[in-house]
Amino acid sequence: MNFDLDLLSKAKYWSVLSLIVVIVGWVILATPLVAPGLKDSSWPWLNLGIDFQGGSKITVPFQEEVTTADMRKFLSSTEGLGDLSDSQIQSATGSNIIYINTKLDVGGNEVLINDLRSSLSENFQVSENQISINSVGEQISQEFQVKAMQAIGIALLVILLYISWRFRLRYAVGAVAAVIHDVTIALALFAVLGVEINLPTIGAFLTIVGYSLNDTIVYFDRMRENTGKRASRSMSTFQLINKSINQSLSRTLSTSTTTFIPVIALVLFGGPVLKAFSLALLVGVIVGTYSSIYVASPIVYLWDKYLASE
Repeated sequence: MNFDLDLLSKAKYWSVLSLIVVIVGWVILATPLVAPGLKDSSWPWLNLGIDFQGGSKITVPFQEEVTTADMRKFLSSTEGLGDLSDSQIQSATGSNIIYINTKLDVGGNEVLINDLRSSLSENFQVSENQISINSVGEQISQEFQVKAMQAIGIALLVILLYISWRFRLRYAVGAVAAVIHDVTIALALFAVLGVEINLPTIGAFLTIVGYSLNDTIVYFDRMRENTGKRASRSMSTFQLINKSINQSLSRTLSTSTTTFIPVIALVLFGGPVLKAFSLALLVGVIVGTYSSIYVASPIVYLWDKYLASE
């Protein structure tokens, strides 16, 4: 099924809107706001998990209903647990699981661990052997930050080089701009909502890069194919790009819809463990589909109109 929509002519409105949204996203990410429950983070505008700021995540599965207020009161009033009173406390929706996020390396403090386990079992209905503690040292968390940035940076560089070789530089610039657009929006949304950034989230961001790139390549390949056709040689660049988008739109919408449905299921029913990962994928599916049309394609058109030598 081929559409016959004048999509590219609307780019002057949607692309400007995208530029504004990206600039607002950069402003949000550059604003030194400390996320709730976090102190002195090297990335203060984001709610970094223990993977990137160090500390411990304590998971306590209760057999009774316990609120975050009850847990905070317990930590503040129990002797020996005062160091945990400033921790970030979260409850899992639909279950009696409480998460305690602290900057302390609890894994290296046997006394604190024993006090916590025994005090919890004395005051609540919980089994000591069901309490799990995951700790990451400060040096390791800093290495994770560097490696995460390196992974995204290398991915963008390889994308730029590959598409420049496989297509042309104008296509590569358009694809990278679309990817930066998508990741910026996802990061800014995470900052506004206070969603935790951890290693699985970085995996989701890299998935966004791949999904956005896949959509963009489909359009670019159709543009290149149409460029070589004799019937298209009389077309202007504007008409050729618009025709290519319409020819590929049906496939893009089908792919995005079939991806969107299971991702929505993950967001709704995946629980707190998959919350950040599934939300990042949801944002990626939506903005990735959009940016291929209104970010990458307009850049190719403008490049061909104002910068192309041939």
